[in-house]
Amino acid sequence: MRHDADLIERINRSEIYSEYERAFEASTELPLRLRPIEFWKLPHQNRPHENPFCALLAQTNRTCASCLELQQKAVDGAADRPSTMTCFAGLCDTAVPIKLGQRVVGFLVTGQVALRKPSKARFRSITQKILEWGSQIDLKRLEDAYFHSKVLNPGQYEAAIRLLEIFGKHLSLIANQLATQSAESEPPMIRRAKAYVAGHHADPLRLREIATAMHVSTFYFCKMFKKATGLTFTDYLGRVRVEKTKNLLTNPHLRISEIAYSVGFQSLTHFNRVFRELTGESPTNYRVHMKSTRLVPNQ
Repeated sequence: MRHDADLIERINRSEIYSEYERAFEASTELPLRLRPIEFWKLPHQNRPHENPFCALLAQTNRTCASCLELQQKAVDGAADRPSTMTCFAGLCDTAVPIKLGQRVVGFLVTGQVALRKPSKARFRSITQKILEWGSQIDLKRLEDAYFHSKVLNPGQYEAAIRLLEIFGKHLSLIANQLATQSAESEPPMIRRAKAYVAGHHADPLRLREIATAMHVSTFYFCKMFKKATGLTFTDYLGRVRVEKTKNLLTNPHLRISEIAYSVGFQSLTHFNRVFRELTGESPTNYRVHMKSTRLVPNQ
């Protein structure tokens, strides 16, 4: 889990994420946060575009707990696709999963938005709930903030979430790339193992072979590799081979079967399964998408 949180933090510090966050918030006026799985605070608190109404609710323990519960429900429902939940005040929160292969490692979260215009009747209901909880909030300020909440129609919000879903898939690819890169803090044996994989990924590598090359037992190598990288050696090797595959798929003259065997996969069935697990689509679809998005220079 610590490796996953570190990976999300590295993506958070990346230029591409920072640029997308700024663009998304400027165009939608909604808050956006990239968070790890384990995250026990409100993601938009004291950040740009935080809904002032939500900020007031966060000031008391009971209403803050309600907001945290909603966030948890949203991420719990986002195992494979975006999940949207609505709070007691009628505001929506959404989580979009970021994956490393088939494993969720973090979420893009946004929301604090109403999908229908605030009303006096709804605010009375909100006030009643707050009073039942015994929360001490300035109701006059809360009412003013409530009626200034961001409102989008369902179609607009759905389009914004679709943008996040597309970007989430891009971040998942970046997560996969980062997971295959060497870190300076890794033990020398792990760096040597990764260098060995880089030079021999096309060969039918076996655990025993690489452990022997590192002069350690297979058990010790597996234990240390998982501890240092958060991945099994087999998972890491698959990611390296898929990254090589993605580069080769840009060459239209190479058959997919040729590419699969050239990067070290021993069967097309295994290749297709691993590629889909790591990218979310088949090699054929990936090649089509790459072709359609590739920039063509002016003639």
